[in-house]
Amino acid sequence: MISQRQLFLQHVGQTSDFPLQLEIEHAEGIYMYSPDGKSYIDLISGVSVSNVGHLHPNVVKAVQNQAGKFMHLMVYGEYIQSPQVEYAKLLTDLLPANLSSVYFVNSGSEAIEGALKLAKRYTGRTEIVAFKNAYHGSSHGSLSVMGNEEFKNAFRPLLPDIRFLDFNDEESLAQITDKSACVLIEPIQGEGGIRVPENNFLQKLRKKCDETGSLLIFDEIQTGFGRTGSLFALQEFDVVPDIMTIAKGMGGGMPIGAFVSSNEIMSAFKTNPILGHITTFGGHPVSCAAAVASLKTIVDEKLCQKVKQKGQLFRELLVHPEIKEIRGVGLFMAVELKDFDQVKKVIDIAVSKGLVTDWFLFHDSAFRIAPPLIITEKQIKEACNILLEAIDESVK
Repeated sequence: MISQRQLFLQHVGQTSDFPLQLEIEHAEGIYMYSPDGKSYIDLISGVSVSNVGHLHPNVVKAVQNQAGKFMHLMVYGEYIQSPQVEYAKLLTDLLPANLSSVYFVNSGSEAIEGALKLAKRYTGRTEIVAFKNAYHGSSHGSLSVMGNEEFKNAFRPLLPDIRFLDFNDEESLAQITDKSACVLIEPIQGEGGIRVPENNFLQKLRKKCDETGSLLIFDEIQTGFGRTGSLFALQEFDVVPDIMTIAKGMGGGMPIGAFVSSNEIMSAFKTNPILGHITTFGGHPVSCAAAVASLKTIVDEKLCQKVKQKGQLFRELLVHPEIKEIRGVGLFMAVELKDFDQVKKVIDIAVSKGLVTDWFLFHDSAFRIAPPLIITEKQIKEACNILLEAIDESVK
């Protein structure tokens, strides 16, 4: 009988010649389980998705309840669907006043696409400013604003009129002008290796956007929903963007994304032309119901409040001569080693010992720590013991 592994390789589109090929039968909390019962600590939350953990009972119940009422009804924006309305109200009540309107989509890439279109439509300008080593998705528009040339060159031509700046380089902000429709930035760079803004860089960027009339877009797709210890990273740095994109941790494991702005800016999509941005499945009611349950869980269980403490425990326990640096905020961290070869060894050894971590697309000498926010002190100690053993073995 042909195995699942063989079927996977024969019939599922591949993204590389060396997929990890972990076969997972079920997952719960911070653990994933193979068909033979082996458990794996998910130290990356499916890349910042499972913030409330796998199979959270609140999310599961919400999905089941909504699936029993209705699923897809009509293209987005035409019908009043209670899960969308409930989520939009719940979310915007937790955000600064100008972030009052939610446009639902299916993913982070789509959220970026919508945000870029909205900025160009509202300002009437064409230039987009982004940052080197930034990751914003893989569709053509989001790929165009990716700050890594190697990943883009095979797919050119891409969007024109895009300018790239260096993250944390205050002098480069002078390149933002009254021709710039928007500036798109991750408040903490993710795939660049968890790069945190320094010397009030985001505040200075906000000021420059105000001076030039350019819209400031925060990509909170990885940093959102408690990952940094605040509900969103914008609260960490006390900077409010004009548009914010969200996805990943939004749906408690279900696919969903959104971009959020003011009612005034969002209204630009309603005329000249009408239906300025449309989606069939954006804001799917089952995904929205899951998102409501996930956000309520984060808030009601006060998951954000212990994130920094848990992140600090990782830092205290992960002491090893091979570790050059640990960067990040809260449970959004990068552990710097010597080089990619060592990182690859550590990742492979950790997987064999029952722990899943990962490297970064644009920074391959560090591995990622971004576990579900529900991880306990005991589980952190277990994870750190495995990582330290893996690092030890990587240099033997």
